[in-house]
Amino acid sequence: MNPAIPIAAVVGLFFIPIVLGIARAVGIYATVQECESRVFTLFGKVLGTIDTPGLCFPMGQFGARVFLVPLFGRRYSVNTALRQHYLRGQMVNSEEGTPMGVGIWYEMQVNDPVSYLFTNTNPEGSLQANVASSTISALSNLEMETMLENRHSLSRTVRGAVSPLSEKWGYRLGSVYIRKVAFTDQQMVDNITQKVVKRLVQVTSAMKQDGENRVGLIKSETAKKVSQKMAEAAAARPAIVGQALNDISREDEDILKAVLDVMEIEKLLESGAEVDLVPDDVRLEIQLAETTRTASAPPPPPVAQ
Repeated sequence: MNPAIPIAAVVGLFFIPIVLGIARAVGIYATVQECESRVFTLFGKVLGTIDTPGLCFPMGQFGARVFLVPLFGRRYSVNTALRQHYLRGQMVNSEEGTPMGVGIWYEMQVNDPVSYLFTNTNPEGSLQANVASSTISALSNLEMETMLENRHSLSRTVRGAVSPLSEKWGYRLGSVYIRKVAFTDQQMVDNITQKVVKRLVQVTSAMKQDGENRVGLIKSETAKKVSQKMAEAAAARPAIVGQALNDISREDEDILKAVLDVMEIEKLLESGAEVDLVPDDVRLEIQLAETTRTASAPPPPPVAQ
């Protein structure tokens, strides 16, 4: 085995990273990550920007001046990924004078790395302050009902007010949404809770009473219809029974007599009256009883002359 091969491998293992580091330091090549931009400056002026991810060669875009950047310039790395922020507890007053806490959520992305670096010394803080001030300006002195219900349109208003300044600072403002509008006074929250509970009790009792009234109305209407039908049936019954008796009388009078007797007996039973049954030979017994009473009776007193 040739001993020069291991020596060359060891030398290459240490030498290649050093060479690549020197080449990267002097600007022969650069590696740009996803959602990243590289800004090159020389003598206080911007040479250009590279925002294409992957391996790039600045000398092909900026020429030999790129070799002076490590000595007389600077290379900036700017994150261009989409970022989200949420501002809590922004204090506003409604038209009624009620203190409200507002939470606003917004998205931001760097679309101009040069303006982001050199237009504003603190673009993120300025954008946050601008969003907060625009939110307070848009929501202050609004009616509480509007503030609670029209958050979508108010969010568009805030975005329209913030976008022009954010673009000057190199930002592109994404979605803006007022996520939360809450009361900050606990006593007011308790009072509103009590009012809501009382209102719910009133509505529940009103619904219950209305249901009972509707049920009673349905029952009364049903009873009315039933009574009408029963009265119509009772009024029609004599005509139907009379027609049936006429038909029976034409057929056989004995049957009619039997039917009438049965009907008479039914009426007597329904009336609950006391009925004395007398045999057919009861007339003789009555006459004998009257004769006996007449014979045993004392003579009448004489009449004075």
